[in-house]
Amino acid sequence: MRLAGCIGSMFKLIRTLFSLGLILVIVFSGGLFYLVTSPLSLKNSQVDFHIARGSSMRAAANEIAGAGVPVNPWLLIVLSKALRVETSIKAGSYEIDRGISTLALLNKLTRGDVTQTEVVFIEGWTFGQMRERLDAHPDVLHDSKGLPDSDILRRIGAPEKNAEGLFFPDTYLFSKHSTDIDVLARAYRNMQRHLTREWEARAAGLPYNDPYQALIMASIVEKETGRDQDRPLIAAVFVNRLRQGMLLQTDPSVIFGVGEKFVGSLRKRDLLTDTPYNTYTRSGLPPTPIAMPGLASLQAALHPAQSQALYFVARGDGSSEFSQTLAEHNLAVSRYQRTVK
Repeated sequence: MRLAGCIGSMFKLIRTLFSLGLILVIVFSGGLFYLVTSPLSLKNSQVDFHIARGSSMRAAANEIAGAGVPVNPWLLIVLSKALRVETSIKAGSYEIDRGISTLALLNKLTRGDVTQTEVVFIEGWTFGQMRERLDAHPDVLHDSKGLPDSDILRRIGAPEKNAEGLFFPDTYLFSKHSTDIDVLARAYRNMQRHLTREWEARAAGLPYNDPYQALIMASIVEKETGRDQDRPLIAAVFVNRLRQGMLLQTDPSVIFGVGEKFVGSLRKRDLLTDTPYNTYTRSGLPPTPIAMPGLASLQAALHPAQSQALYFVARGDGSSEFSQTLAEHNLAVSRYQRTVK
């Protein structure tokens, strides 16, 4: 009887301990749930912080707390382990607003809900203008500042020797504190993708040896007009000239060769001064692109219009007049540019 009584007492103790443990678990869980779902008391209405690439959950939690977010790093670490997301946080810049909870903060980190900014590269810009825009951007890390172009090409994995024209003009969204090298690498890959696709679908019989020569032509077309409907015709003029062995005589290429000495208008001596980009003194395409061509110019260079035109002149309203003979061209120049000296 005594043994049976002892066993009964033991079971009662076990039940009591189990019940007590269950209560403690419920209380702890409830307390934890309260902690992770309660709004954090931010001192400011918004707090910014940045999670570096490759950061552990512990490093991220300490970074967040160090930025002024009143969250216990231990609580964030335990919560991430409990939810099995401690290896799922995403690098980038974040903004959190007053009222966010620890759980919502962790969800933000694992979704990669980063703060984005943008940079716009414009069709027809030179690589120098691109670099100026990036150097002045307040939200990028300026890893390329002061580097020669050749080092930038090496760092983005580009095999080309000259950076001009290799980057696609577009609006690029990126996380704050991304490096300018990363942005340039995206623009480079974007241009390679567009150029490869257009090259593979190119018209037959074009006088280009490779996609790079098509890119050079596209850059010339880009600088010659801002009117999309004229681009295929302008490309046709230059393609026809290449086929016939004529000089391209394109002013934007000459201007590019003059460089910083260009004073706002081409002078006769500029046209007579030989440079690798002077298409009045040298036959064929210039050695590199002269600007960033957009998609319309790439398509025009690789799908020129069916035309016999060999000349064109600006009408003064943004459009161009196209001619097949020199006599027709001279009449058009007289008509549209009689005031030009």
